[in-house]
Amino acid sequence: MWTDVATVSYSIAALAYFFLSILLLTSWRGRFYGMLLSVACLISSVWAAIIVININWNLPLATLANFFEIFRSAGWTAFLVALIGPFQQQQNKKRIPKLRLSIAGIVLVYAVLICNTLFVAYDDSLVPGLPVNTLIGIAGSVIIAIVGITLVEQFYRNSPPEKRWGIKFICLGIGAIFVYDFYLYSDALLFRNINIELWNARGFINALIVPFIAISAARNPQWAVGISVSRQVIFYSAALFGTATYLLLMAGAGYYLRFSGGSWGIVLQMSFLFGSILLLIGILFSGTIRSWLKVFISKHFYSYNYDYREEWLRFTATLAENKGELKGRVIQSLAQLVESPGGSLWTKQESGHFMPVHHWNMAIVKSMETTGSALCDFIEEKEWVIDLKEYQESPGLYSPLIIPEWLQKLPEARFVIPLILEEKLFGFIVLIKPRSTIKLNWEIRDLLKIAGKQAVSYLAQEEASRALMIARQFESFNRMSTFVVHDLKNLIFQLSLLLSNAEKHKNNPEFQEDMVQTVNLSVGKMKRLLEKLSKSSSLDQTDTISLNKLLTEIVDSKVIFEPRPVFESCDKEIYVSADKSRLSRVISHIVQNAIEATPKDGSVTVRLYNRQGQVVIEVQDTGHGMSEEFVQKRLFKPFESTKPAGMGIGVFESREYIQEIGGKLEVTTRESAGTTFYIMLEPADG
Repeated sequence: MWTDVATVSYSIAALAYFFLSILLLTSWRGRFYGMLLSVACLISSVWAAIIVININWNLPLATLANFFEIFRSAGWTAFLVALIGPFQQQQNKKRIPKLRLSIAGIVLVYAVLICNTLFVAYDDSLVPGLPVNTLIGIAGSVIIAIVGITLVEQFYRNSPPEKRWGIKFICLGIGAIFVYDFYLYSDALLFRNINIELWNARGFINALIVPFIAISAARNPQWAVGISVSRQVIFYSAALFGTATYLLLMAGAGYYLRFSGGSWGIVLQMSFLFGSILLLIGILFSGTIRSWLKVFISKHFYSYNYDYREEWLRFTATLAENKGELKGRVIQSLAQLVESPGGSLWTKQESGHFMPVHHWNMAIVKSMETTGSALCDFIEEKEWVIDLKEYQESPGLYSPLIIPEWLQKLPEARFVIPLILEEKLFGFIVLIKPRSTIKLNWEIRDLLKIAGKQAVSYLAQEEASRALMIARQFESFNRMSTFVVHDLKNLIFQLSLLLSNAEKHKNNPEFQEDMVQTVNLSVGKMKRLLEKLSKSSSLDQTDTISLNKLLTEIVDSKVIFEPRPVFESCDKEIYVSADKSRLSRVISHIVQNAIEATPKDGSVTVRLYNRQGQVVIEVQDTGHGMSEEFVQKRLFKPFESTKPAGMGIGVFESREYIQEIGGKLEVTTRESAGTTFYIMLEPADG
């Protein structure tokens, strides 16, 4: 009796889904959602028909029916995933990895169910009350039902309120399928037995769903639901379908080998399945297969080949990421657009020739292209992306272009992309053959041209930055040279003064002693200046310096000048952290300026003391002083000087270095009354 009820129940379901799938296919307008819905309905029809055949003709189709039940659930799951994906992408980009992880988990559950169907001993019939599945299979079916219910809830909840009118019936219908499966298999899991009444009613329940799906299909003929279809979701959904189909076919083949191979059946089945799984893994990780699938989806399901938002985000991210050289990232960013696995970058050098400067997954080309060659003139004038395969087939399309010999000897080369900057040829990129077949139409040409212009701006910016860095290095060297020349001028002045007094005081022992000391100090300063100019000693050496000793040395070195400076030191030793040679040069310059600005009958006093936790070096003179306007506008400005032979950088360098070590330089002055400089530094432990 139960067989009659089950036959009627599942026959109605098979016919209902068959007619609905035919209706959907005849009204399908090329939308991906419609295709998924049609496939899911067709699989449901085949699943129900196999059950009817198995019950009435006693054919060994139980395992095949179990496979199609898994495949039926996979069809509805893939349809829901395809609908949910764009919502997750629009709401939060951070949810995309979670969605991918969820898809991977769903694929894993289905793979486990398929493998379980292969290795578990089934009864030869689908009679309820007998062990149709093991505990693992039943538990897996419960999990699939829970996943389906969750996907229905997510799809309805994430749909805009104004769009729910068109989707509520299909949500109710698909939700009912998974809810009933959950109830059926939960009961079986609890009682270790399939309930006969629930099994018989399952066909009727699935048939009742068909009107709900038809209503939603009528309300959404294209299944647009106000959103754009994510190519990523379609890609993963297609991969999911392909994987499921492959596993189903391999499982059927393995099942056949087991029962037809005699004593070798199990060995053949296990060997075949293991090899099939290895092949599947190889296919899933194949860049060529992924590239082909992307091209196939773009060609057959979209009016444009690219999702420009996704492509531009990926293109910009590749250029901006801080990994490897920019030249390599430029090649990769353009190669990604046509699924090319490698290429080389050629840029114009100072010699005027175009040379290969970087290569990625491509053999090094030892050649050059001269400015004014047929290739360079053509791509600079036309700004065309050259398809070398098209050139070989129809060279007249690129007239008067002549491909150079080195490029003809690269059998893997396919595209030449110009890099144009301000209407001038900056360089070009040679890409090797894409992983999948690509026809270079107007859309791909325009995308590569605009991407090339964007990429060349990055290259030009890097080149400008490098030129600026070199210019700054020269500027730094010239600036240091200026300071060195300034110090040499001061040393020459001291030695000239020494020579002018030598004839008069050459027999004076004190003068001779001062002369030797001055010459030694001058030689020492010259040596330090030469060390400063060398690259290895360009960095300052920070030491702990005793200012009492340093100021004493500076004042002693000025004894040959008039007026002689006087040093007034505090009783306590005071230390600071600085480069001794630079700090000595700074203080010595300020003292020298004070001497030169003061009449011979005047005075120059150098004082050292502590004030409010700071070290103060005071250089006071009774010279002619400076005006307030000069102090404000010219004193600390480089290359401004009141001396006929002065360079105007001494005070500027002094303030720059004192500020560099965390100090301050202040000045008080009054015309005809003198000037006082205050050098304020942070003390250091001795």
